[in-house]
Amino acid sequence: MINPRVINYIYDSRQPVPSVSGLQEEHRFMDILAMIDRTDFFSSVADKSKELLAQICIPRQVSKKETLFYEGDKGFSFYLLVSGAVGLYKHTPDGREIVIKVVKPGEPFAEVILFEQESYPVTAVVLKAGLLFAIPKHQFNCLLERPDFRTDFIAMLMRKQRYLAERIRFLTMHDVEDRLFLHILEHYGKNQKVITALSKKDMAAAIGATPETYSRLLNRLSKEGKIKTEGNTIHINEQFWNTFVKEQEKPF
Repeated sequence: MINPRVINYIYDSRQPVPSVSGLQEEHRFMDILAMIDRTDFFSSVADKSKELLAQICIPRQVSKKETLFYEGDKGFSFYLLVSGAVGLYKHTPDGREIVIKVVKPGEPFAEVILFEQESYPVTAVVLKAGLLFAIPKHQFNCLLERPDFRTDFIAMLMRKQRYLAERIRFLTMHDVEDRLFLHILEHYGKNQKVITALSKKDMAAAIGATPETYSRLLNRLSKEGKIKTEGNTIHINEQFWNTFVKEQEKPF
């Protein structure tokens, strides 16, 4: 009997493919290809490889708090996030939930099922509604038999490896305050008013902190006059923010 939690991830053969932004069927392929082309992860991939990938991508609109898969479920697809945000969680033996990563648009996730193991090592939950592409494992493995596509994919994995190394460096070189403001700068630009779509728990995960540490940080920054918070809105002090941004723009 198939685990009912994974039925949604075999929907390429059991459910109609969802529409992409209301485009008519004949425009679907070009729309998917354009979205792939805009993602940083595939920016340097050859056009032919992008076209092959677009042919097997299954677009899916997802809602906030929707669970994509559970830790331990058999993996039938990996994913590319086009818009929104997805949190990857792992449970410890004592039942605690640890945030492994917050996936942002343009990033793939769950590709571990292609090589290392058949089941998902984490649970994936939608933090912000958006669009993702499910990429069926079997069809993707068929593409890997092509030398040109395989070379491009290895290059993609190397870029992700560099990202993980950079993430470790980021967490070790910057304190939690710097990580918060660098996160804001990266995801929201130089705006002094930031409206986050993430909960405090997920914002904490995004900067590598516990929810308790994040709450204490917001309280301290508010007392120091660096920020003001109203729900999910953060107002950053203009003088402080301008100084911080200028510091990040200095050459090494």
